[in-house]
Amino acid sequence: MVAAVFPGQGSQKPGMGRELFESEPHAAEVFARAGDALGFDVAALCFETDEDTLRQTENAQVALFTCGVAAFAALDREAAFGIAAGHSVGEYAALAAAGFLTVEDGARLVRRRGLLMAASGQARPGAMAAVLGLEREALEGVCQAASDVGVVVIANDNCPGQLVISGSVEGVARAGELASEAGAKRVLSLNVSGAFHSPLMTEAAAEMGAALREVEFRPGRMPVVANATAEPVTDPSAWPGLLELQMEAPVRWTESVLTMRTLGVNTFVECGAGDVLSGLLKRIDREADGLRVGDIESLASTRAVLDSR
Repeated sequence: MVAAVFPGQGSQKPGMGRELFESEPHAAEVFARAGDALGFDVAALCFETDEDTLRQTENAQVALFTCGVAAFAALDREAAFGIAAGHSVGEYAALAAAGFLTVEDGARLVRRRGLLMAASGQARPGAMAAVLGLEREALEGVCQAASDVGVVVIANDNCPGQLVISGSVEGVARAGELASEAGAKRVLSLNVSGAFHSPLMTEAAAEMGAALREVEFRPGRMPVVANATAEPVTDPSAWPGLLELQMEAPVRWTESVLTMRTLGVNTFVECGAGDVLSGLLKRIDREADGLRVGDIESLASTRAVLDSR
């Protein structure tokens, strides 16, 4: 089985998606539909803005969503896929690719999500840090010990040995110190605008939940593995609650990949900007094959591989 996977915030870069936009009509259509829904030129956002502007949460999330869905559309091999998943905001691209959401509704929801998360970061300042070389159980103990000085939780379980913590500035700083003492190889502060996937997002998640419940989620053409549960979901009515929870719950990416492997996935196609998820895949399961679609060269090679099967 082949899985489509979609990256999250941090993979964005100026110029993302330009080659697909200029050469693949299906990709260009996705950019046009997202731009019409939002009332501004999403292509210009992706191609013409500088790195700092594109890094802003409300911009990065729209750009990543659009490029991810556009890459999937350019591939034009829907029948080859049996399941999908996305990392954090990438989950919205997965839902659009799978047919649970229209491109228009997905773009509007992602824009709303980005604005809410950015505003939450201003109202309740927080921090995030990557912790390398420490196992999850040990880091959970570190977070519990550091909670005396502030909120801190595991936000992303990206792959073995690469975890991300999130919470208050004080909590994350103390957890970073304790993680280093516990044997972590490195603790790296992340340049983000808030404490994503932590209890500091609770109010924003509730507002997002209200927006999600105003949108029609349709039956999908394939399951999508939810970040919050690491389980495949086919019931469209489940998604508003899962996406609300996702904003304050950890992204269980390692478990999600292992779930897909258990279900029979042997090939993962990363759709959109960069190759972060392909790199994580190598750390999670070296036996799985990783492909990607982000430009003309990778599109052609991935089409060839899928057509040969």
